[in-house]
Amino acid sequence: MFLFNGREAHSRSFVKAASWRALGSIDTFLLSWLFTSSVHAAGAIASTEVITKMALYYFHERVWANIKWGTQHAQPPAGASDDTR
Repeated sequence: MFLFNGREAHSRSFVKAASWRALGSIDTFLLSWLFTSSVHAAGAIASTEVITKMALYYFHERVWANIKWGTQHAQPPAGASDDTR
């Protein structure tokens, strides 16, 4: 399946997703606490969204890993040949 091919290991995509979600969940918790004035409600909101957002980010990264638009491709060294004889 094209979502799972790319230049990045699945473990790297997962760790990036987890670290991004940790940061995002802290932000969600603080904003929820600010708007609701309830630590309990803020915790419920932050803990609920962490799972769905992590999964969405992981698949988002895997899709973008397969999109070549806007990337620079390494040029072969001068004199290199595709001939594998």
